[in-house]
Amino acid sequence: MIYDFVVIGAGMAGASAAYELSTQGSVLLLEAESQAGYHSTGRSAALFTRNYGTAMVREINGLSSGFFTAPPDGFCEHPLLTPRGALAVAPQGEEGLLDPVLAASTPANTVVELSVADALEMVPILRADQVARAVYEESVTDIEVAMMLQSYLKGVKRRGGVVETRAPVTALKREADVWEITAGRNTHRGKTLINAAGAWADQIGAMAGAEAIGLVAKRRTAIILDAPQGMDVAQFPCVDFATNDAYLKPEAGKFMASPGDATPVAPQDVQPDEMDVAILADWIERHTLIPVRRISHSWAGLRSFVPDEGPVVGRDGQVPDFIWHAGQGGYGIMMAPSLARAVAAICADGPMPEDFVKSGLTQDILGPERLNRVKD
Repeated sequence: MIYDFVVIGAGMAGASAAYELSTQGSVLLLEAESQAGYHSTGRSAALFTRNYGTAMVREINGLSSGFFTAPPDGFCEHPLLTPRGALAVAPQGEEGLLDPVLAASTPANTVVELSVADALEMVPILRADQVARAVYEESVTDIEVAMMLQSYLKGVKRRGGVVETRAPVTALKREADVWEITAGRNTHRGKTLINAAGAWADQIGAMAGAEAIGLVAKRRTAIILDAPQGMDVAQFPCVDFATNDAYLKPEAGKFMASPGDATPVAPQDVQPDEMDVAILADWIERHTLIPVRRISHSWAGLRSFVPDEGPVVGRDGQVPDFIWHAGQGGYGIMMAPSLARAVAAICADGPMPEDFVKSGLTQDILGPERLNRVKD
């Protein structure tokens, strides 16, 4: 069989693209691991916020908003978003770090200044001597990441697509306008290849003969901590610490904490660095009232960036029928619904979706050729 589309990588980017493409033709979705979303998607603690990322990222996030608030009929059994809110705090002498956060406020997604007293009442585990200024964004929500991914995968299969796990791509060859893909023990054939391989996207590109897009994978560490005894933290907002990108987020009655690190690493099944975990635990005890008696779980994930930190979505300039869908950084879950529609439009050789056109998000702006223009 010759598939119309072969998507490499079954994280959120690949699964969402396969879902949209499955209305246009036959789709094969290949995943190297034993389960879809094993790497970045499966290790995400995603929030949906319109006021996060570069200007391009914020615009794309906005185009995903409608999908999150009103997904297609039958897509999922429960809402994709649940209320959370986000509080950002800064210590004395660093109050100005919150100016850009406040400036990002829009009428639809407001960011408001809070008194220190109100911030401490909202999140009583903060140390008073570490909070000199606070701002709050009520519209931030949790994303039900696992349900969203499974809904995309079920949708692909319901539309006749095939999902194959334990299928790492080891060779690519194109003859007579057809791609031959060696993946695991099988060889598949497809007309158009979509490279949604996350941190491994440049490696897949090299197999296809495409020029690298300069993707850099960066490790982010996270730990789970017990909440103070007797404290119900379920309604706490996410807390961002302006001085170093660290954050705390309620997670199933406990706290998830991350130092917001971004350590460049080679693409891999990344594991938490013990020193990073120890430094984070010490930092939490100095900046909050959470006693770190036990770290119940620690992990790390990969976030992949190109130099301008925007996603790369578009046809390769040299290799025919090879579509890049990579470089989502730490925003991939938020951008997935809208970028998947862009991928489908590009594969159909049609115009970009109408909302992309209205936002000025052209194929030139999103595609890999822009990276060459920056280098020149």
